[in-house]
Amino acid sequence: MGVNLGVIRPVQSSVERWAWAAVVANTVIILTGGLVRLTGSGLGCPTWPRCTDESFTPHRELGVHGVIEFGNRMLTYVLVAVVVATFVAVWRWSGTNRELRRLAGLIALGVPFQAVIGGISVLTDLNPWVVSLHLVLSMSLVAISMLLVFRVRGGTPLDVSAGRRGLVVATYLALWLVVYLGTVVTGSGPHAGDAQAPRNGLDPHVMSHVHAFSVYLLVALTLACCVLLRDTAAGPLSVLLLMTELAQGTIGFVQYFTDLPIALVAIHLVGAAALVAVGTRHLLAVTSRRPALADRWA
Repeated sequence: MGVNLGVIRPVQSSVERWAWAAVVANTVIILTGGLVRLTGSGLGCPTWPRCTDESFTPHRELGVHGVIEFGNRMLTYVLVAVVVATFVAVWRWSGTNRELRRLAGLIALGVPFQAVIGGISVLTDLNPWVVSLHLVLSMSLVAISMLLVFRVRGGTPLDVSAGRRGLVVATYLALWLVVYLGTVVTGSGPHAGDAQAPRNGLDPHVMSHVHAFSVYLLVALTLACCVLLRDTAAGPLSVLLLMTELAQGTIGFVQYFTDLPIALVAIHLVGAAALVAVGTRHLLAVTSRRPALADRWA
């Protein structure tokens, strides 16, 4: 009955819950995909879309790595179910509009596209640049899902000066620079996903410092946002973003100086998704717009 009310005859609150479910599900798949790499199970199923040349499921010889990799592939179907339910709820909601339908469709199409990129990463023996793209695209789905949440809630931007709006945009761009450089650091480090997987050839210590400098830039810009937006409704969001960055940065430094323990790296991955979600909400607070009436009911 709950699914019926939430998907077949949705109201705003149920559509918003499905949009939040898309945020959470995309974050969970980032975590489980990271655990595949961290446990050295990236080639537990050595081919794609089958697990082996003969079977879609792993056989005993593949051991625990095959189970872990296959389990992550199965979780993709849970994500598919969530985004399809979100898509249906958005399209059936009486308060929907063209933009909401496009966002829901983009998320629904993004998940199978991500699966294909994941398959290519397996077929290329976990090429670090393909794996990097795979993670960045997953983070993008988190951001788009947050945009959907904001739109469903009817969020409107604050009336702030062009300078302050530009600062928030610059902060968001710096956030994505941090995320991307984090994937480059990963591609140069020890957690390749398989003992035989190639690395990107960059010095992991040098890239860690480059990544750290991008974090310093992001924190500095966010501090500026905290000061310049303190008298607006976006002020608390700036503070929340800063706290998320500091927590994520602390985890990053600790994992670097403790030789990248699996548990901390996994937490850092979830923190990156949270950072993207909070940063996207921060951006929308000053740059989004209310859809025109004609578009709202299109």
